Order: sequence, then C-alpha cells, then structure tokens
Amino acid sequence: MLYKVVKYMNAPILERPADLITEFDTPELHTLIDDMFETMHAAHGIGLAAPQIDIGKRITVIDISGAGVDDDADKEPEPIVLINPEVIKKEGKQTGEEGCLSIPTFREPVTRARKATVRAQDVKGEWFEIVGEELLARAMQHEIDHLNGILFINHLSTLKRDLIKRKIRKLIKAGEWE
Repeated sequence: MLYKVVKYMNAPILERPADLITEFDTPELHTLIDDMFETMHAAHGIGLAAPQIDIGKRITVIDISGAGVDDDADKEPEPIVLINPEVIKKEGKQTGEEGCLSIPTFREPVTRARKATVRAQDVKGEWFEIVGEELLARAMQHEIDHLNGILFINHLSTLKRDLIKRKIRKLIKAGEWE
C-alpha cells in the first residue's frame, strides 16, 4: 500500500522523537516495512522514516541502489531496515547536497560524518551493527535524524533555514503545498 508522504510545516510528527518499537516479527510490522519500501521507491527516494508517513515509530528503510551514484542502472536493490537505530560511531566529514521527501524541491549542502556505524534491531528484534560510508552513511544519519524529530534543514544556517520556511509558507498560502 502506498502511503502519502507528509510535508514539513503541515505535520508536527516530523519534529518530535518517534516511539520505540517493542513488538517484532508481526504481520503488521512486515506489512509496514513492505509498504514503506513501496512508498519510498514510488517517491524516488533512497530512504524513508516512519514519521514521514505519519507513523510515530522508530523504523526506517533505506535503499541507495537507485541513487545514480554509479553507471550500473541494473544494480540490484540493497534494502536496509533499521528498527530502533542509533548512531554509535562517526568518522570523518563529508559535505553534500541533501533533499527530503517531506521537503520536496529544496536541496542544500549538509555536512555529516563520512563514515557512520549504526546499531539497530532487525524485524525479529535481533540487534546488529551496520557500517556505512559516503552515501549510505549520509542516508542513515538523515533517516535517524527523522526518528529524532530533526530535519535536514536543522543542519543549515538560521538564515538559510528561515529562507526555506518563508518560501514554504508562500507555497502553503498559494495552495501549492499539501
């Protein structure tokens, strides 16, 4: 099932921490994960956090295989599911353009760790660690920020953030921002 991706300034859920998931390996959880991947792919994203579909739970899905970072258009999907994730180690720095399905059309440079180690649970509740570099590290940090009520624009200067908010308010007033 495709969910509607909620947009910033129309969805307070995007700015508050999500709740821990405590029940694992349920049909509902499996369905949610499938639906999140379907929604993310339909929106041409590489990551989606549950708050972005108006579900206040600590779960995110990531698949950077379609990100156009290499010439292999037939690259196999690399689905990653992170439940109750936390970044436990960061190394180095990278600055790159970020966008967000909840803040469409706006893209800005954001500095994040070049390498990130994340501790999370899988669909059965088993803890694991995953290490990501470059784009995967960026995607994991971006999505975990969502679970903590933080948007990529929170990493921008106050001036840049206020400019984007003003532009969004104009779009809302014009009826062009649902």
